[in-house]
Amino acid sequence: MLPYQASARSAGILKIPQLQLPMFPVGVTHITALLAFIKEDRNITYVNGSLAVFSHKEEDARSFQMITAQFCVNGHTQQMEIARAFGVTPISVKRSAKRYREEGPGGFYKPKKRRGAAKLTRPVIEQIQQLLDKHEEVVDIAIKFDIKPDTLSKTIRAGRLHKPAKKRA
Repeated sequence: MLPYQASARSAGILKIPQLQLPMFPVGVTHITALLAFIKEDRNITYVNGSLAVFSHKEEDARSFQMITAQFCVNGHTQQMEIARAFGVTPISVKRSAKRYREEGPGGFYKPKKRRGAAKLTRPVIEQIQQLLDKHEEVVDIAIKFDIKPDTLSKTIRAGRLHKPAKKRA
């Protein structure tokens, strides 16, 4: 007999643990029998029974992916239940769950990896600028450095390189 039962018995009361029935707020969409979500004022709130467990803006895709992946990885729901409830593809849910397992919640919020400048490194840009200052044509410079002329033109438009003004006669 447990200590709380002994004291309750001596008082003539027997305490039995009570189960909480899943009672959801009005207007929720069920994911599982115990987990649901509700959209209000462009916010999505996830509820377990009457308890709100997470909330994010409707347009916040990273938070959506993170929390739904967490629900799947922790065993609160299955991936197909997420796909059905939100109308997303099953493969996107699988990818999110994999990212959550490998990187944790922070994996959804770190900056995306972007490729750096493969050919237009700082020393190459300095050499190209010297040739531009000597009034060489963009096409000729591109051929010398094995760069597409469009790439060089975009770099000039972006302000990383500049063409000097043409001399007037």
